[in-house]
Amino acid sequence: MTAAASASPSAARAAAPSAARSAARSTGASAVDKGVGPLLRGWREQRRVSQLELALRADSSARHISFVETGRSRPSEEMVLRLAEHLDVPVRDRNALLLAAGYAPRYPETPLDDPALDALREGVERLIQGYEPYPAFVVDATYNVVAANRGIAMLLDTVPEHLLAQPLNAMRLTLHPEGLAPRIRNLREWRGHLLAQMERDIALRRSEPLRALYEEVAAYPYPAEGSPGSENESDEGPGETVPYFALPMQIEHDGRVLSFISSISTFNTPMDVTVAELAIETLLPADPATVKYLQSLMS
Repeated sequence: MTAAASASPSAARAAAPSAARSAARSTGASAVDKGVGPLLRGWREQRRVSQLELALRADSSARHISFVETGRSRPSEEMVLRLAEHLDVPVRDRNALLLAAGYAPRYPETPLDDPALDALREGVERLIQGYEPYPAFVVDATYNVVAANRGIAMLLDTVPEHLLAQPLNAMRLTLHPEGLAPRIRNLREWRGHLLAQMERDIALRRSEPLRALYEEVAAYPYPAEGSPGSENESDEGPGETVPYFALPMQIEHDGRVLSFISSISTFNTPMDVTVAELAIETLLPADPATVKYLQSLMS
């Protein structure tokens, strides 16, 4: 799991929009300063796509792509969006490309508590509540928790109050030495999985706030290899080994070891920056003992 929070969904939501809008303003300003050509070239090089390959994908020519990147040709609004689509540029950065090319942003950034997103917000909250007693939560682009169900609250019942202050951050809660980390039995493996996930997100989004979070949580101390708590231990008896189909998070809770497989969902073809950056993470019980224990909480 990238862990989440025990606070109410509405309280968690309130902390996210202002930081996101601030990031968008700084991104837009820097984009205008750089110009669209260098920005497109940066995305193309990061995606390891040649000018010819991009031209073929976008129904253009390598010569035109070269002229755009060097500033000799100004791309149309349609071309900017087409190139961004084929380079898998995040929605927030597509706005930055449009601004740098002299066009208005195409995608709004609606605060999550805006009435315009009522249907989406209510649908997401019904989804994660319907997943109970299994844990589920929703995070934004920097892993701040914007909604969580009671299954998550159960896992966080021993986390100190200062880590539950707004804005709640899933990575910080999971890897902090006073958070869930001491209870995660396979911390070395799970920590490596989470840091690799953040590295992929940084490569995709080129987000400075996300990079700062990565540097913070990567610096947290954790048990050295061979020390107590560094091995993947289990309270299950001999002969009860479970053949996991994906890397589980194995976490101690109330004298038991619970095992979860993480699944992350995002929205198809989002037309709003806020919606594009939301991710729903659900924790699927990875063995019969975890299923039995969680279902007993409902009885």
